[in-house]
Amino acid sequence: MVRRGLWTAVLVLGAIAIMTDGQSEADEPSGHFRYPEPPRSDTVDIYHGQKIADPYRPLEDPDSPETRAWVEAENRVTFQYLASIPQRESIKQRLTTLWDYEKYSPPELEGGRYFYSYNTGLQNQSVLHSATSVEGPGSVLLDPNTLSADGTVALSGLSVSKDGRLVAYGIAAAGSDWNEWKVRDVATAADAPDVIKWVKFSGAEWSPDGKGFYYGRFPEPKPGEDLKGANYYQKVYYHKLGTSQSEDQLVWEDPVHKEWRAMPRVTDDGKYLILTLEKGTDAKYRVLYRPLDRPDVEPIHLVGNFEAEYDFIDNDGPVFWFKTNKNAPRGRVVAIDLREPDPSHWRELIPHAADTLEYANVVGDRLLAVYLKDARTAVRVFDLNGKHVQDVELPGIGTAVGFGGRRSDRETFYSFTSFTTPSTVYRYDVDKGTSTVWKRPKVAFDPAHYETHQVFCTSKDGTRIPMFLSHKKGLKRDGTTPTLLYGYGGFNIPLKPAFSPAVLAWMEMGGLYAVPNLRGGGEYGEQWHQAGTRLRKQNVFDDFIAAAEWLIAKNYTSTPHLAISGGSNGGLLVGACLTQRPDLFGAALPAVGVLDMLRFHRFTIGWAWIDDYGSSDDPDEFRALRAYSPLHNVRSGTCYPPTLITTADHDDRVVPAHSFKFAAALQAAQSCDRPVLIRIETRAGHGAGKPTSKLIEEAADRWSFLVKTIAGRPN
Repeated sequence: MVRRGLWTAVLVLGAIAIMTDGQSEADEPSGHFRYPEPPRSDTVDIYHGQKIADPYRPLEDPDSPETRAWVEAENRVTFQYLASIPQRESIKQRLTTLWDYEKYSPPELEGGRYFYSYNTGLQNQSVLHSATSVEGPGSVLLDPNTLSADGTVALSGLSVSKDGRLVAYGIAAAGSDWNEWKVRDVATAADAPDVIKWVKFSGAEWSPDGKGFYYGRFPEPKPGEDLKGANYYQKVYYHKLGTSQSEDQLVWEDPVHKEWRAMPRVTDDGKYLILTLEKGTDAKYRVLYRPLDRPDVEPIHLVGNFEAEYDFIDNDGPVFWFKTNKNAPRGRVVAIDLREPDPSHWRELIPHAADTLEYANVVGDRLLAVYLKDARTAVRVFDLNGKHVQDVELPGIGTAVGFGGRRSDRETFYSFTSFTTPSTVYRYDVDKGTSTVWKRPKVAFDPAHYETHQVFCTSKDGTRIPMFLSHKKGLKRDGTTPTLLYGYGGFNIPLKPAFSPAVLAWMEMGGLYAVPNLRGGGEYGEQWHQAGTRLRKQNVFDDFIAAAEWLIAKNYTSTPHLAISGGSNGGLLVGACLTQRPDLFGAALPAVGVLDMLRFHRFTIGWAWIDDYGSSDDPDEFRALRAYSPLHNVRSGTCYPPTLITTADHDDRVVPAHSFKFAAALQAAQSCDRPVLIRIETRAGHGAGKPTSKLIEEAADRWSFLVKTIAGRPN
């Protein structure tokens, strides 16, 4: 079942320079840098008999006076450097122009009303609208821009009751993963008094009668631990409207397995509550169900024991349809009868195929299956017995998302985007099998001047790696093109073509944008994912390095003009490749990265990433982690390429200590005059819900840094 939710993703201190000789934090931008002195300690940890020093451990406390002073001093160095770049203001102005276009989400139909998000162009947050007709004008239901003066409170989740009268919505402040949920009346746009707190990584699922909803929450953290404390022991509750959260009914908990979490779902026919249990980041689940007319019955185990994916699609009475990778690493659809759930009785509806099945939904009595074909979208339509009916004709090589709705709906909506095409929303008539444009944005550029093509390079062990290249037409392959190589490679997440005003600005300036599909991602199914995890994580870095070497060998660019970029797990990718091959790259942009691979699992939800990374508590995995952990592979006396590290002081997913400690280590080790800077955003988190104004400022800083460091450097 496709989730129907529309979005189901500090004060600045006074000026204090920590200097020993009274000089400013940095000399001229082209000269040697004098960086702030970070707080230090003599901390040494022992892992399996090996001593590992952690001199910058004090930076793990984001609220200590020493850390706050260091943050401010580092920002002074960074912003002084960025402000000195003459092109920055014109880059920011162009980014602002490119960002200023209408943005719509695909509408979703519930109770005879359509719900969608809309942004006029430069609004910090998109606004939730509702309408009685998809062709008529909508009315504002919720404007997150009114919830804070600086646009840092975002709508983080939405669930509409089946009759379309009420919406439960989650809000997140300053980019935090913590959500607070409220309820709003659609007719009056007025909030009910209900408030649900301490929700993280969970939506809200309405009961069929619309009198309440199911949700998952964690225990309230201890004071001071909300942004860094580990999150365990999630529970699922039912909230009855008009009552206090303290009165909510406990639906599920597991006091023995602190890592287990459950996602509640209610079937469209209103007969069953489904609980999909997970315990990490791998798509390996355990599925329970409970008849909704039997609230006294404990949830019943249906399928799975954390060995495979079981993603509920829909049901026909007691027959449940799941997308699974059980005995099918690229996915298939099976029917499981509650009365005979043993795998020997499963009926296969859509078999395992050459392409990767991302997800499926039932709309208009049709199974709509969304595939990845070499990292680009293909959509196939089947009847409910699994017979192929037709394919959805897409506009080109790109990414389509949406296709939500119920079995009784005769229409669905999806958006299509590519590296050079902003998201266009289409209405798909299931009976006719045709798509028509619902909303097509107008952006201040001509897409005919740009092109995208896909190439393949060969990694260190011979694996074939696909890569998208996007740039202006007529690109000269003379080795001097400023090139941004962007990667991720983890958690079964595929990198697909998508439009970005920031990337468009980069290409406008003559830059090449390259996106390789690395192992660890989800482009080719579970085997591709597992090939880049735990003891095999080095494969991901080898793939990225191979892509860089291919671009140089094919004379697209050269080391002085080649920058690498990635965020979160992609920040780890950049950090690892930067420390392994500092000679290969002209600049590096690691964002909100996981950079201390020995301690990541000790903060917030980091323990869940053990599925991909392994743990330093295991001796074999410790050795693998120690071998590539960016923080622990910084070498004093090395000339590292110009580096701009970015993070946020409110990131409670990848805590900023990762970036803080890495920046301090890299600055101390740098042996040449190339800058190593850290840009620390305040009132922001890991990235979700970041206001438009901050996105533009960050993009202007990144591109200005690259203009200064790689665009004009000789070969």
